[in-house]
Amino acid sequence: MNEGALENLRLELRRGSVILAVLGELRSERYGYVLRRALAERGLEIDENTLYPLLRRLEDQGLLTSVWREEEKRRKRFYRLSPDGAATLQRLTDEWRRLNASLEKILDGSTHRSARVSGE
Repeated sequence: MNEGALENLRLELRRGSVILAVLGELRSERYGYVLRRALAERGLEIDENTLYPLLRRLEDQGLLTSVWREEEKRRKRFYRLSPDGAATLQRLTDEWRRLNASLEKILDGSTHRSARVSGE
């Protein structure tokens, strides 16, 4: 498989996970830079050209609320989950756990099958 096609598949795989991670991090109020840094510290790097449009989209969907505040002599926009966002986070988390458990079984099963076939 060529690298371009692999990169497209990797980005598709990441897309939903990034939404779940952002919602999870915004259980506590944060502004964009701090959110981005917190995600990176947990191993999920997000480009700001991806993060800020995502934050606006999630706010437009009613999942986030935001307020402008001055901090360190700069105006910053702080985001946090809305009540609908908190409920959505719970439902998406439950779905992610079910999906992840299924994928673990599938991927572990395919690894074991491959080992059996090549070992025969």
